[in-house]
Amino acid sequence: MSNRNSPERGQAPRKRRGLVLWLLFGGLMAAGLGVAVTIYWPMTSSAGANSDDPAQVSLGTTVYTENCASCHGANLGGQANWRIRKPDGRLPAPPHDETGHTWHHPDEQLFMITKSGVAAIVPGYESDMPAFESILSDEDIWAVLSYIKSTWSPEIKLRRDRRMQRAKQ
Repeated sequence: MSNRNSPERGQAPRKRRGLVLWLLFGGLMAAGLGVAVTIYWPMTSSAGANSDDPAQVSLGTTVYTENCASCHGANLGGQANWRIRKPDGRLPAPPHDETGHTWHHPDEQLFMITKSGVAAIVPGYESDMPAFESILSDEDIWAVLSYIKSTWSPEIKLRRDRRMQRAKQ
């Protein structure tokens, strides 16, 4: 039988406390990693925008019509004189069809601009386009990008693919 001051009696609670602290620390690290993956994975994966998925393109068409067409045009044509700054110094909404520069950018960048605003890519840039993170889900944003990409000709898609490959080198 051991008494209260026995070394054996004090070791078990200390070991348990240590184990509990390690489990707590491990749980917090795992939770942090889960949050990081949830937040950053869509921005680092181009698998989210699939212009060959009819369901995603259909959803994107609807979301685009409801949230984007008022500025970027029902037919993706953008606003008039989109390359000329307005009196406030901001640029009009660009087209997302083949006449614009949307196809020049990687999906991840387009996702980030749509979700967090242009300033997320170009710090300090002022734009009339709002960040849609509190309006659209990630799924909705990827669907819009799928719709936009589905309207591009095979030639533009090929040029874009080549451009993206060069950018990776």
